[in-house]
Amino acid sequence: MNSHQILLGKLQKRKIAVKTRKRGFHSGSRQSHKFGSSMEFSDFRAYQPGDDIRQIDWNVFGRTQKHYIKRFLDEQELSIAVYLDATSSMTKMVAKWEYAKALAAALSFMVLSGEDRLLFSPVSSAGLQPIKRKGSVYSRRTFMEIQKIEPSAMSNNFLGSLKDTLSRHQQLAVIIADGFEPLQEWESLFRKLRGLKQEFWLFQVQADEEMTPSYSGDVKLIDSETGTAVNVSMSPAVLAGYEKRLKKHNEQLEILCKRYGGQYIFAPETRDLQTVLFRDLYAKGLVR
Repeated sequence: MNSHQILLGKLQKRKIAVKTRKRGFHSGSRQSHKFGSSMEFSDFRAYQPGDDIRQIDWNVFGRTQKHYIKRFLDEQELSIAVYLDATSSMTKMVAKWEYAKALAAALSFMVLSGEDRLLFSPVSSAGLQPIKRKGSVYSRRTFMEIQKIEPSAMSNNFLGSLKDTLSRHQQLAVIIADGFEPLQEWESLFRKLRGLKQEFWLFQVQADEEMTPSYSGDVKLIDSETGTAVNVSMSPAVLAGYEKRLKKHNEQLEILCKRYGGQYIFAPETRDLQTVLFRDLYAKGLVR
């Protein structure tokens, strides 16, 4: 069994926990707290490990020799959007980009394997189309597709593009980005999400080289999004000042996120992905 199969096996046992219990327009596999108060039949779905065997429809089994359970309108479905920053500031560093994609793929898999509705959007990258799917039948395929996404040569401003394309029909928005944009732009996004009454999680992914640069001497720094360049002499004092400013920026971003009711998860590329998924999220009560 390869590492992907092991990871997916673990993810199948977890479900994303959303505080908002607003019912969507479609039935799902999440039981309300008052299961059975309304027994309006919706449809069938395949039995999955962990389901109550008392819900198996034995008449259907007699006809098909397969186990199905009835779904009722009491069962709630979540609509969850995963927004991946696909601008050049994310994609230029290979390890950081691969880590961000792996995180997006894992979270998307968890959404679909829970029989919920997924909108996955690689934001700001020309030519990459959103993925809209529902149900576990698409979970593995979607996981692999996200892992294989290639960056576009052209990209726009991440937060500007995200605010323009933000879906209004989600219970949860998951944002995966490096968070380097100005704090006032982030606050504008958080304010909009709160206005839409959407829960939101922010995963801040940064490369080790961004957090603790190893440059020395005279170097030319080029902005990966605008192409502008600046010559800098990298002394220990300059590096120390940069690291201090970055730490303060990240801390203020976390405070802003929480102020508007969001969940902040710092996920540098050096942190083991499974630790983030199975320890950090569980500790925050975001998965169960």
